[in-house]
Amino acid sequence: MTESNLIAPGGYWSGVIPQGHYLRITDLEGGQGVDFLCYNADNPDERYHAPNTLKAALTLKLTQGHALYSDEARPIFSIIEDTFGGHDTIGGCCSEASNRMLYAVDGATGCRENFLKGLKAFQLGRKDIVPNINFFCDVPVTPERKLVDTVFVASKARPGAIVTLQANMNALAVISNCPQINNPCNHGAPTAIEIRVSESA
Repeated sequence: MTESNLIAPGGYWSGVIPQGHYLRITDLEGGQGVDFLCYNADNPDERYHAPNTLKAALTLKLTQGHALYSDEARPIFSIIEDTFGGHDTIGGCCSEASNRMLYAVDGATGCRENFLKGLKAFQLGRKDIVPNINFFCDVPVTPERKLVDTVFVASKARPGAIVTLQANMNALAVISNCPQINNPCNHGAPTAIEIRVSESA
């Protein structure tokens, strides 16, 4: 069985991907950031852990062949297909509060608020949000280990760019189709994405 969902600009999605099944995210028009969290669906206290993931990958940028590890050092998802290459692991999610801090704008909600909406359906909330992955996003780090002043730069994802994940356990995925317009990550104009869950790649 296959389930496909079109996620509008600024929208969100959450759902359980059974062990062995596949989750494909498609950047339909290109240049769109997608914020991502994941958990053990059978025990959500076990969740994505950036330090374990980065230590296993030996890089700040994730791509095909890397796994998303939990705080129990077990893979929740494996990246089996990637036409983007180098997804961000350090920029975190935007939020109404961070937009106020960084860009001096009020009332601009972000991916954190979307995460809260997606988590609510699974009786999870603020305490369950951890540093996330940003698919199709780039946060450059200079040789001096500094970030650029915008933190994010414009996504280089082309129309139809995909990343396909395979669930290594029954996995809860929470996705925010980033609404950010105050930095270049979405080229100032967020667009739709497609989420596809299937038994085969």
